[in-house]
Amino acid sequence: MQFTSTLTLSEDNQPLLIEKRIKLLKAIDQEGSMLKASKKVPMSYKSAWEAIDTMNNLSPSPIVEKETGGAGGGGTRLTDYGKTLLKNYEILKREEEKFLSYLSTLADFDTKDIKTIKRISMQISARNQIRGVVDKIVTGDVNANVIVVPKSGHELFANITNSGIESLMVQEGDEVVAIFKSSSIMLSTDENITISARNRISGIITQITQNNTNSEVVIDVGGDSITSVITTGSVKRLGLKVGSQVVALIKSSEIMIGK
Repeated sequence: MQFTSTLTLSEDNQPLLIEKRIKLLKAIDQEGSMLKASKKVPMSYKSAWEAIDTMNNLSPSPIVEKETGGAGGGGTRLTDYGKTLLKNYEILKREEEKFLSYLSTLADFDTKDIKTIKRISMQISARNQIRGVVDKIVTGDVNANVIVVPKSGHELFANITNSGIESLMVQEGDEVVAIFKSSSIMLSTDENITISARNRISGIITQITQNNTNSEVVIDVGGDSITSVITTGSVKRLGLKVGSQVVALIKSSEIMIGK
């Protein structure tokens, strides 16, 4: 049996660098333009920026940054950290290929074992995955409140079960990933709005993608990006546009913790 694999580098068990993202980073490095890079991979321009937002959120330092100004109106480039990460990935990929070649001469797996491995390698679909450090854990009779501080400095409050804390073995000071769906984020232009949502994060809208029913709103919250999906009617009613300041509202029960 011949073994092949796609190498994935993860942060806190969340996929950071997968092969398609590596292709995107290489294309950005070569082209200096997100539009040209996304066509080269190929993937949609929107999906390319979503991948970059995810990588930058999960990484301790930005991997890709925008350039502004100049005769061409700016572009997109890898940071020094991003270039180093890409170089190290290539080294690891070569070593992985050597290992798999060697493993193919030794291992004899049953077909049902392969199916089991495939089932347990699933990835989650939640759009927002933000890396941070557990600042405080307050346990109650059933649930625990976990305060996570990402690199943006905004506190994220997650309410999870005590059994979840035990199974993850989460402790104060641990690096974790706060995970929440884009559909669970409400938006408001009123910073003093009265609502029960524990998490209130102010930021600037950097992108809005609309259709007749729903709109995807990407918000820069100071080093991290979060994405909210709300109705297009709500976008119009609130007068949201790129550059607008908004407050993202998220219930603590909507935030999951990964480690």
